[in-house]
Amino acid sequence: MCGIIGAVGRDDETLETLVHGLAKLEYRGYDSAGVALTGDGSGVDICKRAGEIDDLRESLETRSPSGAVGIGHTRWSTHGPPNDANAHPHKDCTGDVAVVHNGIIENYQSVRDELTTSGHTFRSDTDTEVVPHLIEEGLANGLDPEAAFREAVGRIEGSYAIAAVIAGEETIFAARNDSPLVLGLDNEIFYLASDVPAFRDFTDQVVYLADGEFARLDDDWTVTDADGTVLDKDVETVEWDPEETGKSGYDHYMLKEIHEQPRALRQCLRGRVDELGGSVDLGDLGDLSPTGVQFVACGTSYHAALYGAQLFEHAGVPAQAFLASEYAASPPPIGDALVIGVTQSGETADTLSALREASRRGARTLAVTNTVGSTAARECDHVFYIRAGPEIGVAATKTFASQQAALNLLTLATAGGDTRSVVPALRDLPGNVQALLDDSRAADIAEIYEDASSYFFIGRGYHYPVALEGALKMKEITYKHAEGFAAGELKHGPLALVTEDTPVFAIVTGDNEMATKTIGNVKEVEARDAPVVAVTDGQSDVERYADHVLRVPETHPRAAAVLANVQLQLVAYHVANRLGRSIDKPRNLAKSVTVE
Repeated sequence: MCGIIGAVGRDDETLETLVHGLAKLEYRGYDSAGVALTGDGSGVDICKRAGEIDDLRESLETRSPSGAVGIGHTRWSTHGPPNDANAHPHKDCTGDVAVVHNGIIENYQSVRDELTTSGHTFRSDTDTEVVPHLIEEGLANGLDPEAAFREAVGRIEGSYAIAAVIAGEETIFAARNDSPLVLGLDNEIFYLASDVPAFRDFTDQVVYLADGEFARLDDDWTVTDADGTVLDKDVETVEWDPEETGKSGYDHYMLKEIHEQPRALRQCLRGRVDELGGSVDLGDLGDLSPTGVQFVACGTSYHAALYGAQLFEHAGVPAQAFLASEYAASPPPIGDALVIGVTQSGETADTLSALREASRRGARTLAVTNTVGSTAARECDHVFYIRAGPEIGVAATKTFASQQAALNLLTLATAGGDTRSVVPALRDLPGNVQALLDDSRAADIAEIYEDASSYFFIGRGYHYPVALEGALKMKEITYKHAEGFAAGELKHGPLALVTEDTPVFAIVTGDNEMATKTIGNVKEVEARDAPVVAVTDGQSDVERYADHVLRVPETHPRAAAVLANVQLQLVAYHVANRLGRSIDKPRNLAKSVTVE
């Protein structure tokens, strides 16, 4: 959600660097883009456009800002529609201050009213625009640029990552609160961004800002607290290669990331599973031993949380999964409960809010995340990294599979269970996913059902969260109606929507009572002339009642849920591709949702 890039010290390459960084941040979701540069003695020069990065590039062909210092932004609209005026950067009345901002300024209206009364003229509908005017006020009152920036930040309330440039200063001023911001260091060249991919092609040395911290970038870098005290920040090395954020010959990032799942799963499991001994060792987490577990998460991560809650329940530990945005209204944790926040980015605002509420309630907290140095990783009592590697496509794929694997490891290590049967299944999971990818008929299924009016996904047990996730993927990237259900719930209402134009994807693995009951639900939709696509390992006789079959290898039920999900990812991808959708950047969606 929104993206920030800043660069100091690139000299004649600053503009090119900013546009390159914005392109690397496209995956976060946006509807306009812009840049502001200064440092050549001619004030602050801004160019911004509604639309995509290519639209901005088109504008830059006839009007190229210049300067050795610059900031850029991709905007995901919250206040005001996506148009040129509302695009970032925003400037003050004099044109000497330019600001980019991620997040929401909650008191912007009262501040704006006050500034308007004082004679300031606003040109946009955004909450962000109050910031450059506040800086202008500070400068007019005799403050130096850094003091004016600090005073402006002190006046606003809400979530923000803010970066500003001021005419006459070859400096970027920045601050963060509840929205990510990271510095990139490359000798005497410095970068600022909302996410590492924006500058990873140039450096792997990073400094993560924490809430309440300020940064100043000029001929050096400095991080201070709210009082101006210089902080000794750790410089960390990004382990992944910049090529991991490219498409590697695939048509879309999403397809590449689906095919990266065997490697992502190996990375998640490596060093944590003793294959010979059949045990799991997560020693760096310590002895958690929860008496109860509450999960908080959103979207795809919520489906992983539902899956994780079942794992803990089956291990004898009471567990619940909550939508993070609803957690404040939930019952408090009981006893020595552990609250687990599942968040790919570690910056999801609703999940962070729920984790903070859990801490206020006295619970221990654990972040299951993909992002080293993220807010969730820093704020929680414990952190467990899923190690999926960078994911660029907005629709989560390899991170969901890695979350499933990670939650299996977490359950086995903290609550016990049948490690002798589960560990071999986890060990075989990367190979089984690869075999599935090599032989999948998902593209054929997509060709048959691309024109369907709606899609239903059903499953029981571990497959219920997968049914929900399958429907979410279909909705996200095809823009078609899709719903996931616990298979037994169809007859309690949703069956009224089933027609011959409603393909039903039924996940059935194994040959136990649960499989038998799901086959009964398949018969219910078959009797209403709905086409059935069975996602199955062939152990049951569901194929007798299915129009088409998507195969998964035989394995433990926990691992089968991962495999079934991969087939559904492929179906959604191929339907979207046939419909010509914007697969990597679906409309209205963002990769990291940093507002509540």
